[in-house]
Amino acid sequence: MRVIIDANVAIAAAASRGLCEAVMELCLERHEIILGEAILTDIRTKLIKKIKVIPSVADEYIRMLRGHAKLYEPEQVATGVCRDPDDNAILGLVPPSGAEVIISGDQDLLVIGSYKGAKILSPRQFWEQNPPC
Repeated sequence: MRVIIDANVAIAAAASRGLCEAVMELCLERHEIILGEAILTDIRTKLIKKIKVIPSVADEYIRMLRGHAKLYEPEQVATGVCRDPDDNAILGLVPPSGAEVIISGDQDLLVIGSYKGAKILSPRQFWEQNPPC
């Protein structure tokens, strides 16, 4: 399955052991991860500024993600689709990548439910619908 992983899920996966880490491992092992430069930049910035990860460790995480993901340039998203225009960089990845799922903890995305055929699921919803066994 082709999955877009939102920055908040990737950050939580790197910052602590738990559900997001398990979802990330599952995606790395069994699914095709879709990312864009805006997501990677957001991950790196927040790891350093909010989580206080040293830049070299953040850079290593970004290299790992780049090595295991396909990168796409997002398409334009119509005004008003999402109440947070910053999330258009995530929604815009769906058409060029053919993503089937967006995994996010962002309520601005989750409230939409789906976008152009891609389901928008929380990490818990994704885990329950795609158990590792």
